[in-house]
This record gives sequence, structure tokens and C-alpha cells, in this order.
Amino acid sequence: MSKLTEQELHQLAMNIVGEELKKNGFEFLAVNSKLKKNPQFVELKEKQLHFVVVRAITYPKSPNDYDEQLLSKVKNHAEKFDAKTHFAGVGLANSKDYDQPLDTESGYVLNYQGLTLIE
Repeated sequence: MSKLTEQELHQLAMNIVGEELKKNGFEFLAVNSKLKKNPQFVELKEKQLHFVVVRAITYPKSPNDYDEQLLSKVKNHAEKFDAKTHFAGVGLANSKDYDQPLDTESGYVLNYQGLTLIE
């Protein structure tokens, strides 16, 4: 059993958010799965451009807390394209023991409230 890396956690979070975006009718224009490269998704829905920043947040941190300075920077960039900026915090915990890191053997508990519009 091996602990999930930061990149693997990020990939898991992106898959969860990507599925939601697809279900909600967003069209993928660009996807960036590299850590620390923002935004992760550039989407189009009803002729409106959307920038989505995705973060995997492990228990006990709250998936609703975000780096305001980073999101402000992304929002300023998005405004140049008349795009809306969203934060997607994906809370993840080891399903067997919340205090243990996520690993390849254990399932996970998901705490995801959807997209947060950054205004």
C-alpha cells in the first residue's frame, strides 16, 4: 500500500471536478493538470468563458478555504478574457481513518460542494 502523491491527489480532484463540469454542460477548451499551473480548466458554457482553479484538500483542512491572493491573480487574468473565475476545493480523506493519508488501498471520503464563483 503506497501513499498517494501530491500529483495523484491533484489528478483525483481534477477528475472529480471534470466529471461535474461535463455533466453540467461545460465545453473543455484547455486542461492543465500540472501542479501549481493555474487555472486547471478553461471552459465555455453558453458563450461565457470560465477559468476553474482546482485544489485537492486533505482532511482536516476545509475544502472551502482558498488562497485569496492566488485566486485574485487568476481573476485578474480571467477578466482580460471576459471570463468568470471559479474555485473547486475537493476535500479528500482516507475512508478507513480520516487521520491517515490517502493511499492506493483505502477508499476515500469526498467533501465537494461544487464550484465557488470568485467575485
